[in-house]
Amino acid sequence: MATVTIQATDGSGSFSAYLMEPKAKPAGTVVLIQEIFGVNEAMRDIAAWVAEMNFIAVCPDLFWRIEPGIDITDKSEAEWKKAFELFNKFDQAKGIEDLKATVTAARKLPGANGKVATMGYCLGGRLAFMMAEQSDADANVSYYGVALDNLLGDLGKITKPLIVHIADKDEFFPQKAAPR
Repeated sequence: MATVTIQATDGSGSFSAYLMEPKAKPAGTVVLIQEIFGVNEAMRDIAAWVAEMNFIAVCPDLFWRIEPGIDITDKSEAEWKKAFELFNKFDQAKGIEDLKATVTAARKLPGANGKVATMGYCLGGRLAFMMAEQSDADANVSYYGVALDNLLGDLGKITKPLIVHIADKDEFFPQKAAPR
């Protein structure tokens, strides 16, 4: 497993990010944003898929301020409980700071062409949406982001491409907020 170390912009330390590289370079980079289960097997599999499409994949450990190295699944009640404990402790503003630091670092990775997108799932989908509103990422993709309806007031801040995928039946996204 390859990792890179990224310095936090607030001076509080550094955090690791899983790295998967494509066969051909230079390449664009995709910053993968984790679900509430950490940088787990599912995220590593997505990183491999992104690398197969000839992008550098970087997946930062966003729970490092709470408990570094979270790698759990959604297969047991205990893991769900742990995941929601982490989610409830997670500071989204600090998470955005860490993602911005990851985007900056990703632009400078060996073999990177300087273009960086974010792509996130669930909590990560929310954060990808927030990155579209708050960062200089070149593109952002949100898969089934949670509570996106609470972020619509800043839509005017989005200047780069944003793709949002919303499931028809998602227990964490209210149906009344989904576009029709």
